Amino acid sequence: MPRYVVQRSFSEGLEIPLNEAGAEACEAVIERNTAQGVTWVQSYVSEDKRTTFCIYDAPTPEAIRATAARNALPVDRITQVRVLDPYFYR
Repeated sequence: MPRYVVQRSFSEGLEIPLNEAGAEACEAVIERNTAQGVTWVQSYVSEDKRTTFCIYDAPTPEAIRATAARNALPVDRITQVRVLDPYFYR
């Protein structure tokens, strides 16, 4: 399955509480993603919490956009990527 990096902007910053409510919010996103065959692998957030870079496995960019809409999440950019292992070259 193709892998993508999804860049998102949050003008007020992204706040996910480190408690049960935050866990439930993340689980709900994961569950809604499955309807389109999208797997949320990992995310990175900038220090100011205004930009995230999310790694997804998905059949198409359109599937990512559809799940983002269902999850009320912005999508600024979707880039298909492949793993580059620096240790492969040793």
